[in-house]
Amino acid sequence: MKSFIKSVLLHLKNKNLNFEELLFVLPSKRAGLFIKHELAPLIDKPIFSPSIKSIDEFIEELSGLKVLPNIDLTFRLYDTYKKITPKEELETFDSFSKWSQTLLQDFNEIDRYLVEHKQIFDYLTAIKELNHWSKETNQTELIKNHLQFWNRLKVFYSVFTKDLLEFKSGYQGLIYREACENLEAYIENNNGKIHVFLGFNALNKAESLIIQELLESDQAHIYWDIDESFITDPIHDAGLFIRQHKTSWNYFKNQAFNWLTKDYQKEKTIEIVGVPKLIGQAKYIGQLLEAIDTKQPDFTKVAVVLGEENLLLPLLNSLPKSIKKLNVTMGLELKYTPLASAFNLLFKIHQKSPSSFYYKDVTNILSHPSFYQLFDSPNGNLANKLLREIQTKNLTFLTSEKLNSISGSKSNTIELFFNSWNNNPALGIKNCIDIISRIKNKIDVKKTEKALELEYLYSFNKLFNQLQLLNEKYKYLDSIASLYAVYNDLLASETLDFEGEPLEGLQIMGMLESRVLDFETVIISSVNEGILPSGKTNNSFIPFDVKRENGLPTFKEKDAVYTYHFYRLLQRSKNIYILYNTDNDAINGGEKSRFITQLEIEDIHKIRHKIVSSQIPALIKDKTEILKTEMVLEAIQELSCKGFSPSSLTNYIRNPIDFYYQKILGVEEFDDVEENIAHNTLGSVIHKTLEDFYRPMEKKILTVEYLNSLKENINLSVSEHFKMFYKEGDFSKGKNLIIFNIAKHYIEAFINNEIETLKKGNVIKIIAIEAKTSCAIKIEGIDFPIRLKGTVDRIDQFNGTTRIVDYKTGKVEQSKVEIIDWEEITTDYDKFSKSFQVLCYSYMLYRQKSINLPVEAGIISFKNLKKGFLKFGTKATLRATTKKQLISEETLLNFEVELKKLIAEICNPNINFIEKDIDQ
Repeated sequence: MKSFIKSVLLHLKNKNLNFEELLFVLPSKRAGLFIKHELAPLIDKPIFSPSIKSIDEFIEELSGLKVLPNIDLTFRLYDTYKKITPKEELETFDSFSKWSQTLLQDFNEIDRYLVEHKQIFDYLTAIKELNHWSKETNQTELIKNHLQFWNRLKVFYSVFTKDLLEFKSGYQGLIYREACENLEAYIENNNGKIHVFLGFNALNKAESLIIQELLESDQAHIYWDIDESFITDPIHDAGLFIRQHKTSWNYFKNQAFNWLTKDYQKEKTIEIVGVPKLIGQAKYIGQLLEAIDTKQPDFTKVAVVLGEENLLLPLLNSLPKSIKKLNVTMGLELKYTPLASAFNLLFKIHQKSPSSFYYKDVTNILSHPSFYQLFDSPNGNLANKLLREIQTKNLTFLTSEKLNSISGSKSNTIELFFNSWNNNPALGIKNCIDIISRIKNKIDVKKTEKALELEYLYSFNKLFNQLQLLNEKYKYLDSIASLYAVYNDLLASETLDFEGEPLEGLQIMGMLESRVLDFETVIISSVNEGILPSGKTNNSFIPFDVKRENGLPTFKEKDAVYTYHFYRLLQRSKNIYILYNTDNDAINGGEKSRFITQLEIEDIHKIRHKIVSSQIPALIKDKTEILKTEMVLEAIQELSCKGFSPSSLTNYIRNPIDFYYQKILGVEEFDDVEENIAHNTLGSVIHKTLEDFYRPMEKKILTVEYLNSLKENINLSVSEHFKMFYKEGDFSKGKNLIIFNIAKHYIEAFINNEIETLKKGNVIKIIAIEAKTSCAIKIEGIDFPIRLKGTVDRIDQFNGTTRIVDYKTGKVEQSKVEIIDWEEITTDYDKFSKSFQVLCYSYMLYRQKSINLPVEAGIISFKNLKKGFLKFGTKATLRATTKKQLISEETLLNFEVELKKLIAEICNPNINFIEKDIDQ
């Protein structure tokens, strides 16, 4: 394959031109290195390198102006806006910056295409008046201001460009217009210099004028890279611009058109692959490169062209290990770096200058890898202590003072992050620069693995210094919100450039970086509608018809630009892989590009289609099994001696693995901050409140008077116990206040229930409250002590019958405390765990000789108080209406059989802990 660059150089050599005197002008600077590389074998003696410039560099030199960064232009534009806009109509910089970029883009287009600005702005103003309010008799202030805005645009443009020209600077369009003004003088002063323009396609009017004038004065040669298939087809967008140049330029009426090729018609292998999601495409490209490696070890002829630049990082992580050299032309956008996410968190908490910060925002900052290291102290990392205290004390909102109080000493790191920025952008910038400096001081610069992190820091330090200079010079940033908006604009435009050897290894680039370059194997990703091409985006104040009338580019011309780049990549390639995203959920995903459809309709090449997806094996979850080693058996014996509680045994019934983690290993579940009061906290508060209320009545008969006296203490008691269990969490508002009132309601309803029961002539005597009970149990075959232990919420006598009562804050139905088959009580957690618990309590109390049989045992459900005391019972069949609700010795003997079986299984060294399938 003879590349386009090599073909141009050979043609120039045959014309006997002196390469040292040539100035190569290229669409982008990157191709310059390839020109030098291709030139070296064509010369037989040392020469000075020819001048090589990008079109932007050439035009800038021709204009004598300096291109300003976009963010500088925004501040200067606001300067102009303030000059020509009455004070009462002025918008803040924050508001202005949201539409200023669109206006700058329009100014840019107007100048690049040499449109008379008065003509277009007068036209726009007339359209606005005609379309909207010209016939309105009573125009509101809003209407007047809107029309005034359009009237001022031409003045806006004139004043802005005049100010820029005074400082010998400008935006790209203005520089192009000035270059055209200086062209005649440039041609006179550079007579004899030969300009070589190569690889151009879409030219704006200024570029077209400059190139034509140089050609007409015999100071230039131009080489088009276009295939005959595209230029001869009158409707093929790949040849749209070059067809126009060929027919409209006077130069080509008498001069040769260099040149048309016939490479596209040659045999090619084209594979179109549908792959779901960006990550899927990155992984598939890695597989393709691995396959290519075995066939074509020379990766210098292979290019990966990314339709979406955010595919870069996933791709770099998916490259096969065999690729030792690569050149990444495109930079990594700073917004995809870890530091970007860190500073986003910081801006998030300071944008509104709150007096306190939401705990999740605080924990995100404390635990972010970029910031975490800054909290190191001689006594360990302070962030760990803060995170632990926030979690254990349910701290939902925090201040800098509170965080310092938790840390135990004043920390300037805490103050740096969490002292209010007072909506002061200068302070915000200063703090961000200080944070970057501290992170740098933490990094060992001698470690090569820290090089990338240092690059991040350098880029962000440069960015914040630029913000500081702009803020000091213009003082337009009046809030953290406006600072954040400008910061994001800067972040989107800044990239972290990779170092590589451009002439060696795999080439990874964006579509625009591929201009002028040729490769044998090309892999193009994200060839989806809306990406390649981008479609009908209209980021402009100028309507479509006005653009057409004045020769400004519309979405059609912009699509044609990408059509050319796409087909030019295919032109000389032999192996082509085109990937598109099949995922319908993705933005611009699911619909393959019209380029793919066009390739199919052309029917020039044989195309293979393929849809690939990740191989997802059937998920057969292996159940966790824990062997009962000697250490595990020792732990079981230790637990047996201390005592099994009813809840631990029901936990085993539910899932033996949970029992193993919690009771054998002692691993506690992580409790996150209770932003809203948890169910178990509500239960603890109710239990503790009832304990305090009923403890004084132990061994006494309940009276209506006593119960009525409790009501006035409900609010105080519930408040105290919420403070005890909810730590420093706030329950004075929101959902927590609702839950607090629910607790009070439950307790009041419970007391009212008791009062109604007594008024009906029933007698309730309290025997014990929160009674601790335990007993030893002997199981055949087990030679170590076994105990049961537990705490019974309440034991009372109801009209002479002893009752064992367990409180439940959740809803329990009568069916949950009834059994038919005794063997099921230790196998079905959902149905019989409540029965198991109350029988355990009854069994222990009986063995402890604290009660005389028969007794009743059951549940009081606070969500089902109307049903009263839900008594445990046995019945013959599911639909049987007769039940045995008195617990006799026979009942407990039947229960004992199942209880011993369960404990024997836990202690059996030959039965491992095996995970159960449970519904979460």
